Amino acid sequence: MKITSGEDFDAKDYRRALGQFATGVAIITTRSKEGRSIGLTVNSFTSVSLDPPLVLWCLVRHSPNLTAFQEASHFAVNILAAVQHGLSQKFASPVPDKFEGVPMEEGKAKVPLLTGVAAQLVCRNAGQFDGGDHVIFLGHVEEYHRAEEKPLVFHSGRYRSVAPHPDFPE
Repeated sequence: MKITSGEDFDAKDYRRALGQFATGVAIITTRSKEGRSIGLTVNSFTSVSLDPPLVLWCLVRHSPNLTAFQEASHFAVNILAAVQHGLSQKFASPVPDKFEGVPMEEGKAKVPLLTGVAAQLVCRNAGQFDGGDHVIFLGHVEEYHRAEEKPLVFHSGRYRSVAPHPDFPE
């Protein structure tokens, strides 16, 4: 194993090291003050607390959507199902209208909710914190929905799907 520190620190190599941590894939959605639906793909999502129910996710500071998320009262975390890799790619790209042709419903505070996802969390925007080149968003979960879908997973720069571990069959 290569150990890197100090002057040898390489940002691209560091990113590859972080990529060794498998994550789920989610699309965070909100509604701007002007009423526009906004959404983007993230894998920087995690639960924080069960009591109260808190989650967090991170958004890079240079995102054109930063102000809309900072001003929004609510946002939704749409945890993608394994078959939704195309949706993940669409919301990760600079497409002008990411919601075009995407089945959705309207949730609390008119937040767009994507259909067919593995799980959904509708959150009150409970705080924002400095995270270096990112802003950390804390959400207080007010509603949630869970489906029996296998999740979409991201590992080492690629989409993956989950399978039972051979030592722990279903």
